[in-house]
Amino acid sequence: MCRVIAIANQKGGVGKTTTCVNLGIGLAREGKKILLVEADAQGSMAVSLGISEPDELDVTLVNILEKVINDEDLESGEGIIRHDEGIDFIPANLELAGLETALVNVMSRELILRQYLNEIKGEYDYILIDCMPSLGMITINALVAADSVLIPVEAAYLPVKGLQQLIKTIGRVHRKLNPELSIMGILLTKVDRRTNFARDISSQIREVYGNNIHIFNNCIPLSVRAAETTAEGKSIYLHDPKGIVADGYRFLTGEVMADEE
Repeated sequence: MCRVIAIANQKGGVGKTTTCVNLGIGLAREGKKILLVEADAQGSMAVSLGISEPDELDVTLVNILEKVINDEDLESGEGIIRHDEGIDFIPANLELAGLETALVNVMSRELILRQYLNEIKGEYDYILIDCMPSLGMITINALVAADSVLIPVEAAYLPVKGLQQLIKTIGRVHRKLNPELSIMGILLTKVDRRTNFARDISSQIREVYGNNIHIFNNCIPLSVRAAETTAEGKSIYLHDPKGIVADGYRFLTGEVMADEE
């Protein structure tokens, strides 16, 4: 059984892409077959995985979804790129922003991504979707396609404040479009363990949401090394294998796999 996990937060800069890449590669290192799907027009995931110019790619998620919309046949493996660290991924670029606008006039517009993933999910144990920092139609597509949502939240005041809106949107999608959708948990990211402020925010999130939503036991610490991986085109496990961020993502991988049982 393949599990589809949307990694979502309408606030940018909270570590969605870093989490998607390092959780995906962490799961692959445990022997799982992984597909990462970039549902973000910024192309950050493609860059993180070594594609220096995503806007120059011939085939991206946009081309795949356009074929689904037009009922055109897809070739096996079309648009899927293999990464050296044992995962497959589908990149995106700026064209995705144009598709979001075009989807408004498409029949069953919320179901396009799910229709595509249903055709290929038999080949994978996990599909992780890196959502764009908005609650637009592409993000709705990701939530409709997903079994669960992992919410990275930076340990700071404003990102926490916006969390309620995202939870309401997930609730609406659950009620109206995808009754199987659940929240896997909230992952605290960029936690500066040296400050009382970060500890206060972490405590606040556990106090407000902890009774209804799982809060991952382990947080992802603030680290310059994590930011450097984007430029390197490889995971934290290769860039800084003994660092605190690599440890954080190893623990997260273990928690996600334990959730299978």
